[in-house]
Amino acid sequence: MSAPARHERHIPVRALAALVALVLAAALAHGLPATAAEKPKAESAAARSPRWVGGWGTAMTPPGSSGYSATGFADRTLRMVERLSAGGGAVRLRLSNAYGTSPLDLGAVTVARRAKGAAVEPGSSRVVRFGGQRATTVPAGAEAVSDPVPLATRADTDLVVSVHLPTATGPTTWHPWAKQTNYLSGAGDHTGDVSGSAFGEKTTSWFFLDGVDVLAPRAKGTVVAFGDSITEGGVTANDSNRRWTDELGRRLAAHSGGQRLSVVNKGIGGNRVLTDAGTQGQGNRNLGNSAESRFGRDALAQTRVSDVIVLEGTNDLGSDAGVHPGTPLTADQLIAGLDRLARRAHAAGARVHGGTITPNGKLTARGERMREDVNRWIRTGGAFDTVVDFDAALRDPADPHRMLPAYDGGDTVHPNDAGLRVMARTVDLSALGRG
Repeated sequence: MSAPARHERHIPVRALAALVALVLAAALAHGLPATAAEKPKAESAAARSPRWVGGWGTAMTPPGSSGYSATGFADRTLRMVERLSAGGGAVRLRLSNAYGTSPLDLGAVTVARRAKGAAVEPGSSRVVRFGGQRATTVPAGAEAVSDPVPLATRADTDLVVSVHLPTATGPTTWHPWAKQTNYLSGAGDHTGDVSGSAFGEKTTSWFFLDGVDVLAPRAKGTVVAFGDSITEGGVTANDSNRRWTDELGRRLAAHSGGQRLSVVNKGIGGNRVLTDAGTQGQGNRNLGNSAESRFGRDALAQTRVSDVIVLEGTNDLGSDAGVHPGTPLTADQLIAGLDRLARRAHAAGARVHGGTITPNGKLTARGERMREDVNRWIRTGGAFDTVVDFDAALRDPADPHRMLPAYDGGDTVHPNDAGLRVMARTVDLSALGRG
């Protein structure tokens, strides 16, 4: 499957100085920390100014072969939940029609703090505008970026985005495995509803929404976690927010000096470095374009990206298929692909951190030898600014080809919650945000 056309962005022009004053006043009114009290006196005015970072993100895939991703929606309202990795005084939404075959009409969009289930916190709902207008149309292959929306938020809390789709969307741009319960209404525009009573249907996918930016008081940059199902969430329970990226966000929020870095999760289950995964063996769920083809959009084009943590390759090894149909994969091919990702990140001015491929009990003997060869290169090849040795953190010392049983989620491939916490602790916080 070929990569989608390059995104066309509709980014409104606004007077930033006036916005900064407005959102900081809103933040203080909602009890967020006063920035002056937090900062060393030697910090410059520029360092004190809020800046946009990625507060939440997911990776979009083509539609599947059945279900809502294939049929789309018409005159329905989606209400989707996002756990923010950073808080601030304003938000900005990114809605994607990357894989759409026709223009996407957004009739109305709102954003609010979450109460419980599909209900939102009373008084927190805000109308989202695009170039000053409530409705907008996103061309096929494009992305719409909203106007800034003053709304005070905190790290590690839920945001709710409601989207009314007034006309038939056709096949959708989506993220199948959200690990999060989201909601779908009956007919009509229910974006302004405080109650969740109109949202009688549930889904564990995100549709169209691929990012939430936050105007954060001390923001320095965004850390992009780029990977496959282990990054996406693996076997962790829905709605638990225990992905290793969630744990990393909490570590950054608690870090001495306050949170200057946010985390966005760009993992796709089944994703490969070298080839598109398609829907093979996964029913109606598409496993996305190759890491190489989506790296520009999902990593380098993220808001104020400072660091990319790359954890990819296990599905290439599992498929044992090379870049040419019918030919076996070689370790050199996979190494070359990862090296290209690192070079592209450096060319874009981002630091890139190589995650070693974690133990995988389902690999063939040949696949395991390749995993060891690739990990040796990640550790010693010099392509990455630092190495995040997830393999060493998770493997069983008594059998290094296997995951430690205490960290095994039950399938010998995906870490459980304890393993995901260990992964988050393996990331050296001092290595992030140095640019």
